[in-house]
Amino acid sequence: MYYPPYGYPNQPRNYWNGSMQHSAGNPTYQPCPNGAMQAYPSHHNYFPYQTAPTDYGPQPFVLNIDEATKQNNTFRTAIWTGTYLQATLMSLQPGESIGLEIHPDVDQFIRIEQGEGITQMGKQKDRLDFQAAVAEDSAIFIPAGAWHNLTNTGRIPLKLYSIYAPPNHPFGTIHPTKAAAMAAEYGTE
Repeated sequence: MYYPPYGYPNQPRNYWNGSMQHSAGNPTYQPCPNGAMQAYPSHHNYFPYQTAPTDYGPQPFVLNIDEATKQNNTFRTAIWTGTYLQATLMSLQPGESIGLEIHPDVDQFIRIEQGEGITQMGKQKDRLDFQAAVAEDSAIFIPAGAWHNLTNTGRIPLKLYSIYAPPNHPFGTIHPTKAAAMAAEYGTE
C-alpha cells in the first residue's frame, strides 16, 4: 500500500511523534505504517513543549518547524540533538544579535521564519566582508571556520531555526535569554 510522504492516509501534514496536550487534555493518535502510534494535534497548537521544552534527539521526530519556530520565545532551545546534527530554535528581540562567533569544525544552516535582519560573515573576526539583508524565508549557509553574526533590524522578534552539523550545543540546551547563553557558554553575563 502507498503512504503519502506526510504520514498515514488522511493524516494532517502538521504532526509530530511524542506526547502533546491539546484543548481536550489528551493527545490524538493515529496508526503509522510501521505499526507505531503517531501523535498529532487536533487544532493549531504545533509547539509540543510550550511549557516544558525537550530535546527530542536522537529519536525519530517530526514537527511543523515553521509554527514551532514562530511560537518559540527563548533565545535558544535545542529541539533535536543527534550524533551528527542538531536543530535549535531561536528568537532575537529587536536590535538583538546572536553575537559574533565562529565554529571551526561545524557547518551551520539558518532559516528565518519571521522578521528581518542582517547577517555578516568573514574569515577574520575584524573583517566581515560578506553582508546580506535577510527576512522571512531567507536561508543562511555558514561554512565551518567563518566568523558570523546575525542581527535583528526589525520591530518584531526575529524567529529562526538553526541546524548545526555536527552538534554545537550540549543535548537539551535551553537559553531563555542571550545573557543566559553568554553565561552558560562563556561564564559571563
